[in-house]
Amino acid sequence: MITTTQNSTETLYNDTANRWVRGEPSSLSDFTARPAIMEMCTPVDGQHILDLGCGEGYCSRELRRRGAETVLGIDLSQRMIEAAQQQEAQAPLGITYQVGCATDLHQYTQDRFDLVVAVFLFNYLTVAQTQTCMAEIFKVLKPGGRFIFSIPHPAFPYMRQAKFPFYFEVEGDNYFSGRDRQCPGRIWKRDGTWLDVQLIHKTLQDFFEALHIAGFSTMPTVRELRVLPEHVELDPDFFQPLVDYPLHMTIEVCK
Repeated sequence: MITTTQNSTETLYNDTANRWVRGEPSSLSDFTARPAIMEMCTPVDGQHILDLGCGEGYCSRELRRRGAETVLGIDLSQRMIEAAQQQEAQAPLGITYQVGCATDLHQYTQDRFDLVVAVFLFNYLTVAQTQTCMAEIFKVLKPGGRFIFSIPHPAFPYMRQAKFPFYFEVEGDNYFSGRDRQCPGRIWKRDGTWLDVQLIHKTLQDFFEALHIAGFSTMPTVRELRVLPEHVELDPDFFQPLVDYPLHMTIEVCK
């Protein structure tokens, strides 16, 4: 199961890496999720940060611009890392990017990070992989370090049909029995193009149990993210169809 999931995710992003490259917000979640995630990360001045599942480096670059001392970006996709390295070469920020697997961070346990960020990583992992990944993150965090991650809201796919500008295809009303089922999805950009994404469904309880198993024992901070009035004002046709839906969640916990 682990190998199949990794190969599927790796292939998806190797094939579409160039479509993710952007210098400014473009996809729906660039507006409805990533600004809130970066706000939760702040302040990052002087911190050593691991961006896990960094993709082409969009959040890594923002964290470095906000004052992070070092940023290490890791992603399973070779093409995504190449895209991130190309942008680093064009506009150097001192970010290191490496191909790596989120469920095996043993080579980084000597580095110890102040902050680990995982932006829409866990929707590509099974329940078991999520537990393994969070345990690995716990090991590479410094005492007192923070772990911040974002996920598609687990309820969202079951609340809306598969249509513009964001969806995951689920089979019936199987919120609980559909755990670990892989669901294809699509998220649009404001220019009318879209990005293919995936969701391996997990319940909200699965995430909090994984944090507990990993060793995190502090009370998490949780934010449910959605379309805001300023988004609708910016582009009514694009954002209005998703008003009042719980789109994403971002969660912070300390070691």
